[in-house]
Amino acid sequence: MTQALVSPAPRQVASDELVIKCANLSKVFKDFWMRNRVRAVDSINLDVRRGEVFGLLGPNGSGKSTTIKMILGLLNPSAGRIFVFGKRPEDVRTKEQIGYLPEESYLYRFLNPRETLEFYGRLFYQDRHQRKRRIDMLLEMVGLEGAQRRPVGEFSKGMQRRIGLAQALINDPQLLILDEPTSGLDPIGSKQVKDIIVQLAERGKTILLCSHLLSDVEDVCDRVAIMFGGKVRAYGTCDELLVQGGQTILQTPDLSPEVIQQVEMLLARHGSHIQRVDKPRQKLEDLFLDIVHKAQSEGAATSGARAGGKIAQFLVDGDSQQQAQNIIDSLIAKPAEPTPAPAPAPVANVTPSAPAADVQVITDLTAPKAAPTAKPPAPIAGPASPANQPAVQPDLSVLNDLIKPSDPTKP
Repeated sequence: MTQALVSPAPRQVASDELVIKCANLSKVFKDFWMRNRVRAVDSINLDVRRGEVFGLLGPNGSGKSTTIKMILGLLNPSAGRIFVFGKRPEDVRTKEQIGYLPEESYLYRFLNPRETLEFYGRLFYQDRHQRKRRIDMLLEMVGLEGAQRRPVGEFSKGMQRRIGLAQALINDPQLLILDEPTSGLDPIGSKQVKDIIVQLAERGKTILLCSHLLSDVEDVCDRVAIMFGGKVRAYGTCDELLVQGGQTILQTPDLSPEVIQQVEMLLARHGSHIQRVDKPRQKLEDLFLDIVHKAQSEGAATSGARAGGKIAQFLVDGDSQQQAQNIIDSLIAKPAEPTPAPAPAPVANVTPSAPAADVQVITDLTAPKAAPTAKPPAPIAGPASPANQPAVQPDLSVLNDLIKPSDPTKP
């Protein structure tokens, strides 16, 4: 496997629609006394078009993260204007079209990957069927379907970045903002992330990429802006910024020393000479991937994340095609003839296997209720009737003595 010495043709971005526009954008952080402390961003101008991979580069403290936070509406600019999808960043209608992967993965460590994606899917009001379908695709895409029941807190940094990328894609965003997406990833995961970025851009999605790995940016970005001290110091396509004038590289099949000598003589007649004769080299990343893929084809097992599967289908086609097909199927389907409602089964047909208590309950519930009968009035208190006479007669002699009229002749 050899690496070409000439750069591949840049991917054409046909759309001129602006997704992000920053005009004279500045941000000044103040201290407690409202004095200017740090000018993080100083009058920058950026235009990001639909379907473009735009790289934002610079050393630590150059203003990249501050710019991203202002684009997301997390910080208010001190001066200048920002438009995202033609609206101000504070407009909540733009949020559902944006996917964001921060530099540090802020995940709930006691949730597993499936629960994590379930949580973010609910934030976008996705129904249960849609969430399950997308979660299955994303877990396969990032190679975590084998670890989907493990708590995220047990994951390595690279595996957390994988689940972070999946949560940034759960809403099928039109604008994807990635801050150091390959940080902590092995070369397999890094290559996969770059492939996903390119495929998403080819399908009309816009990616704003912030990274310190310049080789990754060179591989995937259409245009880049290099910042330092809050200002944009260079701006343009990779070819415009990287092509060196004054030299020409020729790539041919392997040449014998005699042919090389003849070429040297020909160049000497034109006042030039060969500066260097060397064999082309493949990149270390390509060699690493070849070795790993060979081991995987031999069935070697690993306890970490897999290499990942193909890109999630809903990111390629969206859910609209499936929804449209479902509507068409429902319209052309032959309507089923209405079936009469089955008559209620009589209580006598209760299966013998049912417990006797259940049969009695069903009988009590389904039996017609008898008309309420009038309650006989309570008997009025009066002299005790012979029927009600108690068996033992009380001693009334004392009472008779009290109520008998007294005889005045007796002492």
